[in-house]
Amino acid sequence: MGTVERSVCSEDALGPDLAGHGGGVCQGRGAPWFPDLPESPAMDALISDFLKNLTQKNFQQLAADFMSQSAAFISNAGGVIPPETLSKIEAVLKEGNLRAAVDIIEEILSEAKNAALEVAVIGGSGTGKSSFINALRGLGHEEEGAAEVGVVEITKKKTPYKHPKYPNVTFWDLPGTGTPTFTPDTYLEAVGFATFDCFIIISSSRFTCNDALLARKIQEAGKNFYFVRSKVDSDLYNERRGKPQSFQRERVLQLIRDNCLANLYDIGVPDPRIFLVSNFELHDFDFPGLQRTLLGELPAHKRQAFAVMLPTLSDACIELKRGFLKQKIWLDAVKSSALAFIPFMPILKGFDLSEQEACLKLYRKYFGLDDKSIAETAMKLGTSVQDIKGYTRCLDFWALVKDDSTAAKAMRCAESFCSVNGGVTSVVAQFLKACFLRSKFLDTVADDAKLLLHKIINAHI
Repeated sequence: MGTVERSVCSEDALGPDLAGHGGGVCQGRGAPWFPDLPESPAMDALISDFLKNLTQKNFQQLAADFMSQSAAFISNAGGVIPPETLSKIEAVLKEGNLRAAVDIIEEILSEAKNAALEVAVIGGSGTGKSSFINALRGLGHEEEGAAEVGVVEITKKKTPYKHPKYPNVTFWDLPGTGTPTFTPDTYLEAVGFATFDCFIIISSSRFTCNDALLARKIQEAGKNFYFVRSKVDSDLYNERRGKPQSFQRERVLQLIRDNCLANLYDIGVPDPRIFLVSNFELHDFDFPGLQRTLLGELPAHKRQAFAVMLPTLSDACIELKRGFLKQKIWLDAVKSSALAFIPFMPILKGFDLSEQEACLKLYRKYFGLDDKSIAETAMKLGTSVQDIKGYTRCLDFWALVKDDSTAAKAMRCAESFCSVNGGVTSVVAQFLKACFLRSKFLDTVADDAKLLLHKIINAHI
C-alpha cells in the first residue's frame, strides 16, 4: 500500500467521544505502518478516506462512505446487512456514536453466524433429487449420512439431511406431489412449509401441472422457488451418441431450456426461471447461476450460511465466496477501528495471534482446505499431503504472519502502547491489522483453492 500519512493528534481531531484519552501520535510523514500490505489503489483510498473522516470528525461523510461501500458489496455478493439495519448504522455514524455502530455490527455478525438455513428440495422418483442433495453437501452416494439414491420412489415423508460441516444448514428431501398423501392443495401444509427458507423443484424431464400448482402455492405463501432441470449431462451424452455428425452442445442445451420454458408456460407458470444442472458436474451448466440467485434472494442474515457451505467446484463459486467474505472483513475492520478509540478495548477485543490462527482455519474450512479435506484431495491426486503443502501457502500459518523486520517490530511496540491510550495511532494500527491480515488470509486460501481445483480437474482429463 505504500504509506499512511500521520498527523499531529489534537483534542479537536478526536471527535466528541474521543477527547481526553491521551491519544497522541508522533509528528512525521511516510512511516511504513504495515510492511507487505498489498498494492491496491481501491483499498488504499478506502482506508485513507475512512481514517481521515473518522479522525476529523467528518461523520456525515463517514456515514456516506460506509453506505457506498456497503452498496458495492450488496451488488456483488448480496450483502449480509438488511436495508433497515443499514439505515440504523448510517444514522448513528452521522451522530458520531461509534459505540452504537459497533453494537449494531456485532449483532449483525452474530446473527449471521448463528442463522439456520432450511432448503426444501421437491421431486419425484428418478429426478436426481437425492443426488442433488448429496452433491450440495459434498458427499458421495455411498458415504455415511448420504441421502439414499434409487430408481424407485424412496422418499415417503420429508427427510432432513444436515450439512456435514455446517450443522445449521439442512436440506430437506420432500416427496413429489400428486399422490393421495401429497396433493398440491394440501402439500405445503402437510410438509410444514413455514419452516423452509426456499424451495427447489427438480425434474429430469418435463415439469407437471402439479409442479405448477405447487409453485403457485409457494409464491402465494411469500416464499421463493426455483425450477431445476437435472441430468442434462445424460441428455448431452445421448444426443452426441445418437447424432455424432450434427451434435452441437450449446444448441442441445438451448433446446432443453426452451422446452422447459414452453412446458411451464403451458401449465400456467408465468416468467419461470430454469436452471439446467448435472449432479456430477456442478461446476458446469447453470449451477453457478443458481448459486448466485439463491445467495442474492435469501434473507440477508441467512446468506452467510449458504455462501460458506457451497462446494468449491468452480472458479465462479470460489470468487462468490471470496466476494461475500470481503464484506465481513470490512465490517470487522470498521468495528476494530471504532473500538480502538476506547482505551483498553483493543487489548480486550483486538485481533491477536490466537484469533488470527482461528480466522485462517475458518477460511480453510470455508474453501474445503481443512486438514481432512486436504487429505482427501491428496488421495484424489495420488500424492501426499506434504506435496500439497509444497505448492500451497495457506497451510502454514506462521509463514503468513511472520515478519522480523525492524519496521514490523516497531509497529507492534507502537500498537501495544497505543492500545492502552486509544486515539488515532491505535485506530490506524487496529484498522490495518484487521483489514490486511484477514484479506491476506482470505486471498491466500481462495487462490490455493483455485490451484487445487485446477489440479483435480486436469488430473481427470
